[in-house]
Amino acid sequence: MVAAVSALAGCAALEPARPVLPRAPAFDLVGRMAVTHDGRAFSSGVRWQHAAERDEIWLLTPLGQALAHIVDDAEGAVITGSDRRQYRARDVEALTRRTLGWELPVARLAWWVRGDIATDGVIEEVARDPQGRLLRLQQDGWDINYVYRSHDSADRLPQRLDLKSESQSIRLVIDTWRQDFVGPDPTKSNLAPPIDPE
Repeated sequence: MVAAVSALAGCAALEPARPVLPRAPAFDLVGRMAVTHDGRAFSSGVRWQHAAERDEIWLLTPLGQALAHIVDDAEGAVITGSDRRQYRARDVEALTRRTLGWELPVARLAWWVRGDIATDGVIEEVARDPQGRLLRLQQDGWDINYVYRSHDSADRLPQRLDLKSESQSIRLVIDTWRQDFVGPDPTKSNLAPPIDPE
């Protein structure tokens, strides 16, 4: 394990500075995630707090215990496992590929999960419903399909996203949304997830 941590640290040190990408508006969500990759499967609950300069993500057991806690900010990304061991990388995408074996595309998913197109990506295909909401998006090698709670045009936030790339697929179901979220307190970050938003 020591060798693995050293290898990760060495790779992170050699990486160039992370690019500054446009940030999606803030939100706080609770939901469930299922991932398939390389013939394997992973599922968990998820709590994601996205703010102007910071992301915190908890991957949770059915009882609400943290399997992993991910923090991403200007200094890079850190994942803390249930054993309290930490691993670091330039961004969440690189970090999750190395530690979990699959990629969580946080920088773009922060846009996609709101039903928006990532502002800095390559758009390949866009399909919208009569209300103008995204039904399908192909961007940066990902194919994203959307499901909404109702046909009401006022219901703009997706209930489910199905994402596929060449090597993996992710289903994200959102149970609770909060859009007036200001941001997490970096001095109180820990493995325990916060209380669910109302």
